[in-house]
Amino acid sequence: MKEITSIQNTYIKNLIKLQEKSRERKKQGLFIIEGKREISLAISARYQFDTILYYPDLISEQEILHLFNANVNRIEVSKEVYQKLAYRDSTEGVIAVTKVKDFSLENIKFKNKEPLILIAESIEKPGNVGAILRTADAANVDAVFIADAKSDLYNSNIIRSSVGCIFTNQIAVANSEEIISFLQKNNINIYATTLQNSNEYHKENYTNATAIVVGTEATGLSEIWRTKATQNINIPMQGKIDSMNVSVAAAIVIFEAKRQRDFKI
Repeated sequence: MKEITSIQNTYIKNLIKLQEKSRERKKQGLFIIEGKREISLAISARYQFDTILYYPDLISEQEILHLFNANVNRIEVSKEVYQKLAYRDSTEGVIAVTKVKDFSLENIKFKNKEPLILIAESIEKPGNVGAILRTADAANVDAVFIADAKSDLYNSNIIRSSVGCIFTNQIAVANSEEIISFLQKNNINIYATTLQNSNEYHKENYTNATAIVVGTEATGLSEIWRTKATQNINIPMQGKIDSMNVSVAAAIVIFEAKRQRDFKI
């Protein structure tokens, strides 16, 4: 087992690059997970770990061994090093350097004959992406598709705001054209949340294979989704504004679909 006490260490400097730069994560095929809960979820999702760093004043080596296979590479770090790497204010003393997974559409496998999919197009704010992943986990959807991604899913903000739900959902990342082709090939109905040529969301039937598509609050869904949808849907606004947070909108429609499926409407 190694020990690192200096933030000037070459390896530590590289980890900081991994945290801060998407291109480094893609180039090296690695990303950072912080916290016991998130790491435990990644373990359950069969992620592979490159190295575990821990600060012994906050977590013991025995706890590390309880979490991970004894053969995993472990590095004990000083308080200064850990604080440099730790992303969260509330901290648990453990950071995992983890191997990325392939988010290709080709890897998607549905357990249900009538899958329910949540699709998010061009969502820029990592916090919104994380909240959408939390919604998807809460509803136990069959998959989440990220269309025309604006944020790297291994961004620390997304991992944190999703409270680890990036590891609990089946996820694919592709452009809108590829995702629409996949949906059409698999006979999955597309319901696009948009004001244009739309029907109120609760008047549609989501008990068949269904994809719910949400877009940004500022610009909404792009034309390709509005024109290729089986049906455009809207959430009636009763106040003075005409939109709501994208993760909230996703939750409203997704849980209506779940309600229908539970009661087999």
